[in-house]
Amino acid sequence: MTLQPALAAPRQAAPATPDLLRSAFRQHAAGVAVITAADREGRPVGFTATSLNSVAAQPPLVSFGVGTGSSSWPVIAGAEHIGVHVLGEHQEALASTFARSGADRFGVPTQWHTGPEGVPVLDGVLAWLVCRVVARVPAGDHRIVLAQVVAGDPSGQGRPLLYHQGRFNALRD
Repeated sequence: MTLQPALAAPRQAAPATPDLLRSAFRQHAAGVAVITAADREGRPVGFTATSLNSVAAQPPLVSFGVGTGSSSWPVIAGAEHIGVHVLGEHQEALASTFARSGADRFGVPTQWHTGPEGVPVLDGVLAWLVCRVVARVPAGDHRIVLAQVVAGDPSGQGRPLLYHQGRFNALRD
């Protein structure tokens, strides 16, 4: 016996708009990361990203998107090295802080230290990487940053923080 899918009335396609893209990607669960860098004086910047991707294993490459209008972009645009931090489900407040415009992202209670290549490294994350930026590719009002991993620590404990339907979530058992 072959099961047939339920017949549904065809839905009308929506026109391509920023709202269509946002609505479609609300259906896509994504891991939550924080990207960090330091300016020439060593002052840290950072932002929450759900666009982090593993690109290649050899050499180890990652990518992420960053808006050119974000407060972090001027530093990311000139940084030689960046930090990538995979957040755990216990770090929703940290993710919210780094996502909020105008927040004091590196003030109390954020715990961090200066890591390899002078990159700000967040404490207590599931994994962190320091990466050398190899390209910044224009993509609309964003740039896709491609970076090669040079150091890191994947030994954090816990389960990942996810972003789905416009809010932070945890995996369910």
